[in-house]
Amino acid sequence: MKPMMPAIALLALALAACQADRAPADAGDPATAGSAVPMADDPAAPPPLDQPPQDVPPATAPASGDVNRAPDLGLVRMDGYGDMRFGMGTDEARQAWGGELKDVGAEGAACHYLTPKWVDIPSDFAFMFENGKFVRYDVGTGREIAPGGGKVGMGADEILSLYAGRVTEAPHKYVEGGKSLRVDDSNGGEGKLVFETGKDGRVTSWRVGVPPQVDYVEGCS
Repeated sequence: MKPMMPAIALLALALAACQADRAPADAGDPATAGSAVPMADDPAAPPPLDQPPQDVPPATAPASGDVNRAPDLGLVRMDGYGDMRFGMGTDEARQAWGGELKDVGAEGAACHYLTPKWVDIPSDFAFMFENGKFVRYDVGTGREIAPGGGKVGMGADEILSLYAGRVTEAPHKYVEGGKSLRVDDSNGGEGKLVFETGKDGRVTSWRVGVPPQVDYVEGCS
């Protein structure tokens, strides 16, 4: 007859068997650990509380119909262009421009234009000065966008819609069937925006300035 195993030995064997059964879970077995805590790369796991989901679109600013807001970083203005302001003297305006400006027209004339060095055709882009003061700028190309979004090539109906309630319409002084569309500053400032259209109803040029110079159809002529 074999001797019986002591009770303490039986207890030790039972504890060892229990620990062997639990070893995979204690070692971080994904089958068990993952069911309690979502893994970091699990696509179904919710994002941390301090981070929005990746597919949330960024907020966008609401569109503005303000005539004084332009989509070209604010160079065109109802009170000037860039850092230049209507009423500045010639030297002050040159300094505000910060680059070279070429004279256009008779030297010493009461009314004359200055254009940036890179302008080949003065009617495309030029600054008007009268009696030594900056009073207006003229644009004859589609590369510049007027305050509020108007530009060369647009139809008169588009301009009337874009600046609804702010336009004074008149026949063009020289072009049969053409129009002059004058837009007031929505902030009540002195500056005016004038679009000229051809007989086909399309904008051929525009200008921004202060009265009476902004209404000179002939420019400095």
